[in-house]
Amino acid sequence: MSHFTDLDSYLFGQGTHYDIFRKLGSHKGTKDGKKGYYFDLWAPHARMVHVIGEFNGWDEGASPMEMVSSEEVGVWECFIPGAEKGQMYKYLIDGSDGGKHYKADPYAEYAEKRPGTASILWETGGFAWTDRAWMKKRENSEPYYENPMSIYEVHPGSWMRHPGTGDEGFYSYRELADRLVDYVTEMGYTHVELMGISEYPYDGSWGYQVTGYYAPTSRYGTPQDFMYLVNAFHKKNIGVILDWVPAHFPKDDYGLADFDGEPLYEYQDPRKGEHPDWGTKIFDYGRTEVKNFLIGSAINWAETYHIDGLRVDAVASMLYLDYGKQAGAWIPNKYGGNENLEAIAFFKHINSLMTGRYKGFVMIAEESTAWPKVTTDVDHDGLGFSYKWNMGWMHDFLDYMQLDPYFRKDNHNKMTFAMSYNEYEKYILVISHDEVVHLKNSMINKMPGDEQEKFKNLKAGYAYMMCHPGKKLLFMGQEFAQTHEWDENRELSWYELENPLHLGIQNWVRALLHVYRKYPSLWEQDINWNGFEWINANDSYRSIFSFVRKSKDGKRNILFVVNMTPVEYADYRVGVVSRKAHTLVLDSEDSEFYGQQKENIRKKKNYIPEKKPCDGRDYSIGYPLAGFGAALFSFDY
Repeated sequence: MSHFTDLDSYLFGQGTHYDIFRKLGSHKGTKDGKKGYYFDLWAPHARMVHVIGEFNGWDEGASPMEMVSSEEVGVWECFIPGAEKGQMYKYLIDGSDGGKHYKADPYAEYAEKRPGTASILWETGGFAWTDRAWMKKRENSEPYYENPMSIYEVHPGSWMRHPGTGDEGFYSYRELADRLVDYVTEMGYTHVELMGISEYPYDGSWGYQVTGYYAPTSRYGTPQDFMYLVNAFHKKNIGVILDWVPAHFPKDDYGLADFDGEPLYEYQDPRKGEHPDWGTKIFDYGRTEVKNFLIGSAINWAETYHIDGLRVDAVASMLYLDYGKQAGAWIPNKYGGNENLEAIAFFKHINSLMTGRYKGFVMIAEESTAWPKVTTDVDHDGLGFSYKWNMGWMHDFLDYMQLDPYFRKDNHNKMTFAMSYNEYEKYILVISHDEVVHLKNSMINKMPGDEQEKFKNLKAGYAYMMCHPGKKLLFMGQEFAQTHEWDENRELSWYELENPLHLGIQNWVRALLHVYRKYPSLWEQDINWNGFEWINANDSYRSIFSFVRKSKDGKRNILFVVNMTPVEYADYRVGVVSRKAHTLVLDSEDSEFYGQQKENIRKKKNYIPEKKPCDGRDYSIGYPLAGFGAALFSFDY
């Protein structure tokens, strides 16, 4: 009996074989009383296929495969007795173009360490998960958007490295479980987003040109080692999000490109099937087996590795047929438009499936345009994503923060504009790796002024980000104001924490993160005006912003004030919406943040509103607001 059955063939042809990764690829089994491995491969255009590997001495004729499905589906299979876990293999495809193609297994669970390109026989079962409490908590987290989310974006290969060791000194998954998990927990993040986990050949792509959609990269260890890392995060109540790249794939000859002698995973017509700027192939979202391959990858990360969410890369490039293409170099859809209708259908399918099947699982769109309803339910004609990266907020925020404070008064709206569209989507405010690489400068070096002013500016900016509606994401190294741009070939500049200025920024970010988690007013009503009220959005001349974040129960609300110029105000007066005491929760001028705390005027913690009209309110409080100072007050209604 074939390992790949008629039912498998039918479901795969329909694009709804959600366990496809349990059938295609290599799987341990027994046939005619002999133990070995089944090999199943989708290659409908192939004239013949052989399995070659360590188990047969890489003999190109030793292990021919047979077609076990209809030719229309095109699945090949063979069983190799004696094949063992850990052995390397590839497929030798006699392609429709008459050539020989040596291909890695698209469904491989493990891969040879780069620069090698072979697949490795493996078994992903048997890991002793101990994260039941986390998984149960995640299931009961609906509605997910009423929970805190502060994400630490990490490139594992350059977060921290061993000095003077081989292979660039990479920390293994298990070593990261010892160091990274504790760091993320201590800092106060709720989630980590890991870059470059799906197997990929070229370090410089950071993991965004994937060849192994089912395999954690072997750079840092085995699949079970990666499970160990995820499990360790979960035991500390940290969610794990992976970057996931269904937008395109590289042209490496052992990968998916022209897989069986002609386009298979990509669109046939290069006007639809290639990204000219990126030099990569575009998946054929109209082909059911290709969609099933991608959906199976997402399911595999959720089920096999207990991943809590996927950040979907380059969504805009999938939605628009003319993305990055010149006039005449793309094909309109059947209505003459530039929307990729097949990609839209794919998103609706996978998003409804993943968020419906796995409670608390999140699908995050890195979408940089004004495409409507990205996070609206599919039932209401949306794409069904859980969150969208707020790229508009990010660009406006960085544009403003880089300005000399003198010119900020003329650009005040850059910091207030995001609230005019906040209700349209469920947003994540992001400062990602893309903003601190390739001559864009690190966050600290984007800031204007002398050294002291740069750090004050950054503290003010981070405070604004953490208190503004929307979930949060900050790329590694920026939490302690790393001076140099991110470089994937070196670890973060941890030595800079010996400098009180850098340590002060790290302390400030930690304090903001812990306050963020502690006060529901900062996250439970992110997506509507019930949770936000401007106190003064129009104080452009002084470049001061003040607003309130509101809780559902009216308790422990937050009044936020930030000064974006170096001008001090000994008794800055701000209007209040409650006559109850306002308790100072955080002050950027505290000495632990390397501020210039003046103890004689800053010992006061409780501020009682006075009947002094200000900002259109009858009552107000007076507070010594430093240049570039930020303050958070808690109050009840």
